[in-house]
Amino acid sequence: MIIITGASRGIGFFLLDKFIALKQDVIGLYNNSIPDVHAEYMRKVDISKPDEVQAFAESIKDSLDKVILINCAGANYSAFAHKADPLKWANLININLIGTFNVINVFLTGMREQGYGRIINLSSVVAQKGIPGTSAYAASKAGLWGMTKAISAENAGKGITINNLNLGYFQIGMIDEVPVNMQEAIKGNIPVNKFGSPDEILKAVQYLISTDYVTGTSLDINGGLF
Repeated sequence: MIIITGASRGIGFFLLDKFIALKQDVIGLYNNSIPDVHAEYMRKVDISKPDEVQAFAESIKDSLDKVILINCAGANYSAFAHKADPLKWANLININLIGTFNVINVFLTGMREQGYGRIINLSSVVAQKGIPGTSAYAASKAGLWGMTKAISAENAGKGITINNLNLGYFQIGMIDEVPVNMQEAIKGNIPVNKFGSPDEILKAVQYLISTDYVTGTSLDINGGLF
């Protein structure tokens, strides 16, 4: 079973749509808004609340088999550090990092019992670049790297892999929030001189699902951006 968090929009919805088309057993999680299509595949879960994640897992426990967890849920908050609202800063960490851990935590026991699991987290080039105004988002995405390393070491002998995709700039998701003139400036700094196609993310996800020898790593998918 494939479980995708943040599946109501952006990359999460793209992956949900693709796996449905491939006739995969998939469930998408959302919190605020449900998409107009594929509603029957969606479940409302606030991943920042461990009890809601646990209740969701209990509701589907009889159908859980060879779980593949793709963590796409994420929020954004932009502010220079000296002007940032600490509560908003902490809330972003609670969704992007702690929320991702909440989901992993709930499903790990079953993965260990079955001797199989795939966990794929979406991280970001933002955590690598040092972009002004992104301290909260960058911290949440960088936190995934250390968490992934530790969890991979704990579970490598149990048939479970966990990896991150460090995504650059794609023709989907948060890039829509960036003004067009800034998009062109960003594109000019990408060696391949274009934003990525979301199909590249799907290919990477499928590769990480298929292999049992890649774990605890972060794969850069950014068109050569350093």
